[in-house]
Amino acid sequence: RVHHGKAVKAWLGRHRDRIEVFYLPSYSPELNPNEMANADLKQSVTRRAPTRTRLQLVKATAHHYRVVQKQPERIRRYFQHDPVRYAA
Repeated sequence: RVHHGKAVKAWLGRHRDRIEVFYLPSYSPELNPNEMANADLKQSVTRRAPTRTRLQLVKATAHHYRVVQKQPERIRRYFQHDPVRYAA
């Protein structure tokens, strides 16, 4: 419960005019854009040749993120999905 700690709550209180926090229910990956990014990564890595070593996995992950960096519309789609429009 890192985001519910006293220090975080105090910081959020001081910056209330600049940031809005949405606490997501536990076990609700469909509400979390980060989970969509993780699913995108997993799909990308498994679509390519199988990774047999940790180094291959690291390289495949880095390749995926280099590709995604050049596709901001792909990231926007994580936030345009109906259940997560609250964060857009």
